[in-house]
Amino acid sequence: MQSAAACLALPMGRLWAAPSPGGPKFILVFLRGAYDATNLLVPHASDFYYEARPHIAVPRPGSGDDAAIALDADWALHPSLRDNMLPLWRAGELAFVPFAGTRDLSRSHFETQDHIELGQGPDPRDYDDGFLNRLLTQLRGGVRPMAFSAQLPLCLRGPCRVPNLAVAQAGRPAIAPRQQALLERMWSATPQEASVREAFAVQATVRRDMHAPDWVQEMRAASRGAVAPRGFVLEATRIGALMRDSFDIGFIDVGGWDTHVGEAGANGSEGQLAMKLRSLGDGLAALRRAMGPAWRRTTVVVLSEFGRTFRENGNRGTDHGHGSVYWVLGGGVRGGRIVGEQVVLSPATLDQNRDYPVLSDDRDLLGGLFRRLWGLDARQLQAVFPASRPLDLQLL
Repeated sequence: MQSAAACLALPMGRLWAAPSPGGPKFILVFLRGAYDATNLLVPHASDFYYEARPHIAVPRPGSGDDAAIALDADWALHPSLRDNMLPLWRAGELAFVPFAGTRDLSRSHFETQDHIELGQGPDPRDYDDGFLNRLLTQLRGGVRPMAFSAQLPLCLRGPCRVPNLAVAQAGRPAIAPRQQALLERMWSATPQEASVREAFAVQATVRRDMHAPDWVQEMRAASRGAVAPRGFVLEATRIGALMRDSFDIGFIDVGGWDTHVGEAGANGSEGQLAMKLRSLGDGLAALRRAMGPAWRRTTVVVLSEFGRTFRENGNRGTDHGHGSVYWVLGGGVRGGRIVGEQVVLSPATLDQNRDYPVLSDDRDLLGGLFRRLWGLDARQLQAVFPASRPLDLQLL
C-alpha cells in the first residue's frame, strides 16, 4: 500500500514559500453528493417540516434522548453532533448559514459541483480556472495551498501549481485483484488459508456488491472519489497537523451524501445520514484538536453542491434540491449564531414548492469571508468572483 507521502504530487515550476507565521488559514470542506441540510439544522418550530417528513423528521427538542437539540427558537441541531459540534457552537466557534448555495438550478451533481468550484458565475466556463486558484493569484504567493484529495479539484486548478495528497479511501480495496489472487494462492493449504479468505470476504462486503442498485451507483459517482465520512475521521488528525505546520489554504472533499433511499431509520435521528453526520463531526473535531493554537486563526467552511427536497420521497429518503446550509467554524469565528437572510418555511416560500430557496449566494458569502481574512479590496474580490457582491455576515 502506498504511503501518504508517496501520493504527494509536488508542483512543477514553482516553489511555494513557507506559511506566513501568524497568518490566517482557510479550509474548504466539500460534501459531495448533496447532504440533507434540513435534517442537520432542523426547523423545529415549523409544523410544515414534520408534515413534510412523517418518517424521517428529527424529533422535536425535548421529546427524548434522540431529539434535536434546540439552538434557538427556530432551529435545532441533529443529535448526532451533540458530542462533537455542539461544544463548538457553545464556545462561539461554529455558525450556520441556512438558505445558502449556488444559483445553478440544474440539480445535477456534476454541473453544480463544477459551478461552485469554478466560481465564475454563469457562462462561459474555463475548467482550468478555479476560484481558490484565482485567490492564490491575488495573494501573490504569500500562502501555501494543499488539496487533500485523490485528484486536484477544479477550485484549485489554474496558473498557480498546487500539490495534492490522496487521503485514505475507506471501503476501497487495499490491494489490486491480481495481488489478492496471489496472496490467496500463497496461503492455500496452510492453517491461515481460512483466515485470509475471510479477511478478503469482509473487505468485499465493505466495498459492497459490484451490481449495486442504480441509486448506489449514483451516490458513488456523485462522490467523485472523495473520502467517505468514516475515512475522514481516520485522516483528520493528520490533515490538521499538516495544515498547522505547513499549509495555509486546504481543500478536503467528503463523499457519500446522496441519500435517495433509507436516509433515516425509525426517525431522522437514526440511520445512514446520522452516521455520516457523526463521522463528519468527529472528523472536524479531530481537525480542530490537531490544529492546536493555529485553530485561533483558522476558518473552515463546510458546503455541498445543493440541498435536498424539503419533503421526503417514497423511499424514506430525499431527492436533489436547491438551497442548503453552510457551516462556518474556527477559533476566530463569531459563532453560536445562525446568520444570513431567512424565511418562514411554507409551500409558498419553498423554491418551486419543493426545495429551500437560495438567499445567500455561495460566491458572495465566500467573497465576504475572504475580504475579512486577507483584506482583499473590491478589485481583488472581483478577480476571484467576477460580478459578485461580497456578503459580510460579520462572521470574522
